[in-house]
Amino acid sequence: METVQKNYIFDFDSTLTSVEALDVLAEITLANNPKKDAIIDEIQEITNLGIDGEISFTESLERRIKLLNAHKSNLDELIARLRLQLSSSIESNKEFFEKFSEAIYVVSCGFKEFIDPIVKDYNIPADRVYANTFVFDVEGYITGFDADNVLSQHNGKIQCLRNMDLNGEIQVIGDGYSDYVTREAGVADKFFAFTENVAREKAVDNADHITPNLDEFLFVNKLPRNLSYPKNRIKILLLENIHSDAFDRLADDGFSVEILSHSLSEEDLIEKVKDIHVLGIRSKTQVTPKVIAAAKKLLAIGAFCIGTKQIDLETCKEHGIVVFNAPYSNTRSVVELAIGEIIMLMRSVFPRSTELHNGQWQKTAKGSREVRGKNLGIVGYGNIGKQLSVLAEAMGMKVFYHDIEDRLALGNAQKCRSLEELLAISDVVSLHVDDNAANKNFFGAEQFAQMKDGALLINLARGFVVDIDALKEALESKKIAGAAVDVYPVEPRANGAFDTALKGLENVILTPHVGGSTEEAQRDIADFVPNKIMAYVNSGNTVDAVNFPNIRLPRQTNAHRFLHIHKNVPGVMAKVNEVLATYELNVTGQYLSTDSKVGYVIVDVDKEYNKKVTSALKNITHTIKFRVLY
Repeated sequence: METVQKNYIFDFDSTLTSVEALDVLAEITLANNPKKDAIIDEIQEITNLGIDGEISFTESLERRIKLLNAHKSNLDELIARLRLQLSSSIESNKEFFEKFSEAIYVVSCGFKEFIDPIVKDYNIPADRVYANTFVFDVEGYITGFDADNVLSQHNGKIQCLRNMDLNGEIQVIGDGYSDYVTREAGVADKFFAFTENVAREKAVDNADHITPNLDEFLFVNKLPRNLSYPKNRIKILLLENIHSDAFDRLADDGFSVEILSHSLSEEDLIEKVKDIHVLGIRSKTQVTPKVIAAAKKLLAIGAFCIGTKQIDLETCKEHGIVVFNAPYSNTRSVVELAIGEIIMLMRSVFPRSTELHNGQWQKTAKGSREVRGKNLGIVGYGNIGKQLSVLAEAMGMKVFYHDIEDRLALGNAQKCRSLEELLAISDVVSLHVDDNAANKNFFGAEQFAQMKDGALLINLARGFVVDIDALKEALESKKIAGAAVDVYPVEPRANGAFDTALKGLENVILTPHVGGSTEEAQRDIADFVPNKIMAYVNSGNTVDAVNFPNIRLPRQTNAHRFLHIHKNVPGVMAKVNEVLATYELNVTGQYLSTDSKVGYVIVDVDKEYNKKVTSALKNITHTIKFRVLY
């Protein structure tokens, strides 16, 4: 079968470079002009009018050059700046330009004086660059352009391509009007709207294919590229009003990201997750076996919170889906709320505030106590419990703790041998246990009976940990003097109506699961979790995964990386190595980590190899997932 010759026609401004060159030239020539900003705004407006076809390109060019007041000596600085402002996906795919130089042309309404030196670095000679040329006066100032050049005229690219008379298929890659009209005029076979730097509505609407980066263009054309799979094809769904910084971090890395402010029901999530590669949630979205079964493309889940009880971790593992959470990012926020609530409950702040709101002045010291010298009992001495211990001690509280694990005390905190011992001596009990299902109704009538009379309870842990009816009874009977509750056995998926048996009780602080919901904590989580997701998707790292063998991989250099997830049964690694040997691959690195259910092996190999090896690895019995990264 005869292969059709393909010709690749690249625009220059906002395609090969991330900027419009004449705008950059304006920044240089108008640096000391007091009206610089206004003139540059006018130049950019004229540029956009010409690119969108609202005015003729000839008019656009004439008006901009007149405003520039540029000199030949400014061009060296312009070229230096443009070299630093190449489109990132162009820079990362330099190998494509070197290997396919004979099929690559630059057709631009810009100027050869600055285009030629830039594209020369990418193995594109001057005779493959079609662009305008400046006209200079005797003193070297730019006064105009060669008006006989077809590219200085309206729809000049159409005539230029006709004059080039290329054989084979012609593909145009650009961002503007002058690019897409070439296809409409029949001189180009396909138009790719390049949107890495700017997405112009007319170009996008008239494109055969939208290419957010060069990787996408190369992928579609099955050409050699820097990335094995274009990141824009990796779809990420963020639910539950996750901080916008997470969206920005993931989108800036090239992924296609959708963000929703609410959680989804199981039925809606099953439908939505079918084409999703990464799912980001907080505490309300339930990732059930049915959801996981529908998520055929899912690689990873990011829990933008501490808890992962809402995710079926074992089923995720069995499907090769890696789960990350944020175990530390909101620790300080939770601790600060606990400290604040301890003080407010001790001082009966809420009853006094309610009285004033109701028009009653009740100045009294009754029921108002200092926290200094009081005993704080911390149940669960993990990250949050330990930090609460330090801050409470700094305020003069005596700290006691109980944990089923052997935990080293910080400061002067004292370990209690049993929960009963802790409850009997604590003026305040603060719960910080994990989301283990065994902790359901962990704290009930029996535990309230063991507390000191008039003690206080803080629950910022899990809603199902405390028996709400037992808590209500303890409050109403005055067994305990107050409580602060931030989590509930059942919480709504979205903001709106909510009811609890604790509503209206005296000296009870109720908050809607906001312990970790500070701007600082959400920003930290929006940094931590996306970093873990990107490290896994981009390189295979599983450090800090909660359901998967943890492995820290070295930086990938000049190699292809095979990621093979399989059931941990005897003989799989032998099969993997047998396949590698059969296809005579040069292995530059191999890494393995396993747990009782899955094995995760990563193999780095030289870039040149028989591509049939990937199918052979995928087809090994007990393979769960297989990916190639480069």
